[in-house]
Amino acid sequence: MALTPVPVALKALLDSVPGPTGSEMLPLPRCAWRVLAADVKALRTQPPFANSAMDGYAVRAADMEAGKQLRVIGESAAGRRFDGSVRPGEAVRIFTGAPMPEGADSVLMQENADGVGSETITVRVPAHKGQFVRAAGLDFREGDVPLTAGRMLDSAALGLAAAMGHPQLPVRCKPRVTILATGDELVAPGEPTGPDQIVASNSFSLMALVEKAGGEALDLGIARDDHDDLAARIAAARAAEADVLITLGGASVGEHDLVQEALKRAGMSLGFWKIAMRPGKPMMTGRLGRMVVLGLPGNPVSSIVCGHLFLLPLIEALLGMADPDRDRSIPAILGKDMPANDEREDYLRSDLALTPAGWVATPFDRQDSSMLGTLARAKALTIRPAYAEPAHKGDICRILPLR
Repeated sequence: MALTPVPVALKALLDSVPGPTGSEMLPLPRCAWRVLAADVKALRTQPPFANSAMDGYAVRAADMEAGKQLRVIGESAAGRRFDGSVRPGEAVRIFTGAPMPEGADSVLMQENADGVGSETITVRVPAHKGQFVRAAGLDFREGDVPLTAGRMLDSAALGLAAAMGHPQLPVRCKPRVTILATGDELVAPGEPTGPDQIVASNSFSLMALVEKAGGEALDLGIARDDHDDLAARIAAARAAEADVLITLGGASVGEHDLVQEALKRAGMSLGFWKIAMRPGKPMMTGRLGRMVVLGLPGNPVSSIVCGHLFLLPLIEALLGMADPDRDRSIPAILGKDMPANDEREDYLRSDLALTPAGWVATPFDRQDSSMLGTLARAKALTIRPAYAEPAHKGDICRILPLR
């Protein structure tokens, strides 16, 4: 079977998504880092009135002349406006955020006036018309749509929704991602290990990626190399109404690799299998009803690299976010010479340092896909395209930041 290039595989995976998850209304405090399910209109105008951007004096631009004296007739503070009107030769003491009084069209910054705090001030540096005045509706107006469906509600977006007057918001339900480790050689952390067993770690790495991307992770435990056990856990994923089933290991076709066959017996339609990448070649995708199946390699580094390249975009697609297949790499300077590459795209665990010339990515010497310690030290994946010519220290490369 020919190897599938990474971009082709990603597009095919995202095309297999049946659609975004459903939506739910949540109170604003529970909406942080959730994804909007619909456009959100402003329920009010912000600011609702013209106000001052500085501490100083509300004045008429027509009175702005160096050395001119103005009589102070009152004060306007935030939440407590001045009810009168400013006439020629007058000024109103004003503070940041306070409503502009009638008749005033500018703010004379207090640093540009003499006699601050007295009943009469002298203009030292004149203000021009409209200076330091925030017009009504400067930020948004009632009926505007500053937030659109698919937007992640980060701190700025959440604050904007609150300013728009929304006590609750429609958000996408978190994609439910079930994770199933497989293999007789695996035991859970803390359990006794036999002479031929290792501690399962991949599930915890993938759960962290799922939670970071905005999904809900459900651990299905460890399935033994047994068709009945695999069938029961696949059934558990369907019973949980999972949007995604991730299997870890066993997706190849060796005598002890039963996962692909078990999924096919359950009704999975195979999407593709074997990717032109290193690490991560034995990756598999498919559909089991509405559930997307992502079969990741058993090697820890391979599964995490595949998680960054395929799982994160998959969750974004399920959340209805824009451009989940976008290029997430950035340019950097290669920190060491690299040999020519073969038909598989390389994702090399690398150190990353910021220099006056820019980011410098230096791949580690040892790149074995079982070495979690190397991946934990890595700050980026340096991408070496398939069939790339030899590269030299100082060349421009592409990297995928990990932190």
